[in-house]
Amino acid sequence: QVQLAESGGGLVQAGGSLRLACLAKGRGLSSLAMGWFRQAPGKEREFVAGTNWVGGNTKYADFVKDRFTFSRDYIKSTLYLEMNDLEPDDTAIYYCAAAKAGAGSAVAEYGDWGQGTQVTVSS
Repeated sequence: QVQLAESGGGLVQAGGSLRLACLAKGRGLSSLAMGWFRQAPGKEREFVAGTNWVGGNTKYADFVKDRFTFSRDYIKSTLYLEMNDLEPDDTAIYYCAAAKAGAGSAVAEYGDWGQGTQVTVSS
């Protein structure tokens, strides 16, 4: 089991930037896939970006449109989601999650979740 804790959310104006962080604790991180998801009020949770903890290509949702960048710091066991050119439609609770290596974009593939961090983008 992996424990995940997100931070870095907040209120930002449209066009602004935020960097989310997710601290991961647990054994066997190198055998996991990690993902960022988001859930807006009244909507289903959706995939934002994800990759294997070690190696692999990062996949992004189409709506990211080259605005977001997923990165990881192995020494700090921390994932990051750099978000630029934010839009009001990006307003949501953002979660990081862990799954077995090779997992895709389906919410059901991910078994460990953080508590989420709120991102609010004003117009």
